[in-house]
Amino acid sequence: MSADVKSKARAVARERRDAVHSALRVEGPSRIADHFLSAIPLEPADCIAGYVSFGSEADPSELLSRLSVAGYSCALPRVAVRNRPLAFKCWRPGDPLIGGLYGTREPLPDAADCRPDIVVVPLLAFDAEGRRLGYGGGYYDRTLAALRAEGQGVLAVGVAFSAQEAQDLPEDKFDERLDWVVTETGARPFGGAPGR
Repeated sequence: MSADVKSKARAVARERRDAVHSALRVEGPSRIADHFLSAIPLEPADCIAGYVSFGSEADPSELLSRLSVAGYSCALPRVAVRNRPLAFKCWRPGDPLIGGLYGTREPLPDAADCRPDIVVVPLLAFDAEGRRLGYGGGYYDRTLAALRAEGQGVLAVGVAFSAQEAQDLPEDKFDERLDWVVTETGARPFGGAPGR
């Protein structure tokens, strides 16, 4: 796959996401949380890893707040080592965050480590086959590949605006597909089985 093809797809996807963000930034998080909680199969002991939204990303903060209030363990990713899988740190709404690489916000390095059962994934675009267009660093692809290789089961749930759906996204052999996508309009499973 040509890097230029993905670069062009990223530019188009970023423009599309930027265009809808302002219209959905207030009500989008609540709608996304509603659809996630009504559709995604959750187990009582699950740990759900989210992210702190950046720029025009769909914001999962309302979802994480509701999960935490309901008693679920929550986590956020941390880039512990460049070009390696993400580390996940236990986190609750209100816990302190520090600046990470690439302008992200992440838990303190001494926060407890955890292994997520569900990873809420940011993205630029998704398609009807569960392909995800990320930012090009490969962090989530490496992370999902490592978690899936453990054989314990993990769900990758993309969180996005419905306008971020694209057709036939470019895909490399190392790209990891989503199991679900949740938007302000609903939740959709990919690959047949909605469970783990």
